[in-house]
Amino acid sequence: MRVVRRLLVLLLALGAALPLTAPAAGAATPTVPTLVGIRAAHHPTYDRVVFDFAGGLPASRQVTWVTQLVGDASGLPVPVAGRAILQVRFAAANAHDAAGRATAPSRVAFALPNVLTVVQSGDFEAVTTYGIGVASRQAVHVSTLTSPSRVVVDVGAAFPTVWRQVWLFNQLRFVANAEPFFTPVLRPVLPLTPATGLMDRIFAGPTTTERAAGLRQLSSGATGFRALSISGGIARVQLTGGCSSGGSTVSIAGEILPTLRQLSTVDWVKVYDPSGHTLSPTGNRDSVPACLEP
Repeated sequence: MRVVRRLLVLLLALGAALPLTAPAAGAATPTVPTLVGIRAAHHPTYDRVVFDFAGGLPASRQVTWVTQLVGDASGLPVPVAGRAILQVRFAAANAHDAAGRATAPSRVAFALPNVLTVVQSGDFEAVTTYGIGVASRQAVHVSTLTSPSRVVVDVGAAFPTVWRQVWLFNQLRFVANAEPFFTPVLRPVLPLTPATGLMDRIFAGPTTTERAAGLRQLSSGATGFRALSISGGIARVQLTGGCSSGGSTVSIAGEILPTLRQLSTVDWVKVYDPSGHTLSPTGNRDSVPACLEP
């Protein structure tokens, strides 16, 4: 009987000790790569977008053309400026740190011939998704590099462009009440469709350097545009999404009017709201919808 009791005590003692040593065997948790930067540059025949990672490369890298970018968690459409959208999806990969802070930009614009912008649509359950907005759908090549870890997306850009001005909202000048409140920046656009390219560049917004200088894309609730036409010296364009000045004396009209009016075929610009209305639909004069009035 004493032997049995001693055996039970020994087993209980061993059982209590086991949990203290069990985690030592294979306790390491796999590291999920973290996206820490997005950059882009033009090369002689292509634009290169580089996704920088810390903690290695994501095992899965899916790159596909899509008609619409959709939020991974919400299922709602995510606006992307451009004529085509290249979706880039990484798994497993995060775009935030352990505290939930973003480690990569959610939206960044570039002044490149083809790549206009890179927009995040998901950072959910170790899947990170972006959409690359481009001026023209071209051939794509994807590769990886190490030391440091990078996923490289090359998008063809072997076509001619012309440089034109795009006016963006200057937040610093507005706060200082120092007119003009809109500042022109240079962007490359396709020579046969410059008006479309200029409107796309407005919605792509400022580059990182331009943002640091106080420039912003003043959307006034709009997410895009449609029905762009030029006839008889009048450019007409309809906003999509929303439309509201928010009671401000400045609106997206301050970006659109000078940007389109620089074209030799445009003397006046008429901006329509998403319902197709503008204050002066006829006549040789500029016009904005009531929703953009203060």
